[in-house]
Formats: sequence, C-alpha cells, structure tokens
Amino acid sequence: MLTMPRPLWTVARRAAPLLRGHTITQRANVYSAPPKEKIGAMETVFALGVFAVTILGPSGWILAHLEDYKNKE
Repeated sequence: MLTMPRPLWTVARRAAPLLRGHTITQRANVYSAPPKEKIGAMETVFALGVFAVTILGPSGWILAHLEDYKNKE
C-alpha cells in the first residue's frame, strides 16, 4: 500500500477545503415523540396498494406486452 509523505499529506489536507469551495453542512432534524394520530389498518392497506400499483403497474404492463414490442415493424 502506498502512503503519502507527511509534508505532502499536511499540504493536501489544508488545500482540500480551498479546492472544494464553500460547502453547506446539512443536518437532519429528527424528533422522537409518539405520533399525534394513529394510522388505521384501512389507511395502511390503501397506501400500500397505491404504492404497489404505482411501482409494479408499469413493469407489469411492459412485461404483458413484451411480444408486441418485439414484433414492431
């Protein structure tokens, strides 16, 4: 494994922030508290159904019509 000489490492470490420019540090605001309202079973089933149709619907359509796409002239 190659290592950098100590003086070069020091210069590179100090020059790196200058070369990158100004960076913005983002922090996530995470709050831990119990939910304000309980989510019911029907709402959960509905949301999961919408996600499934949204994600799997287009792929199912393409797979169902794959032969049509192959035979395009």
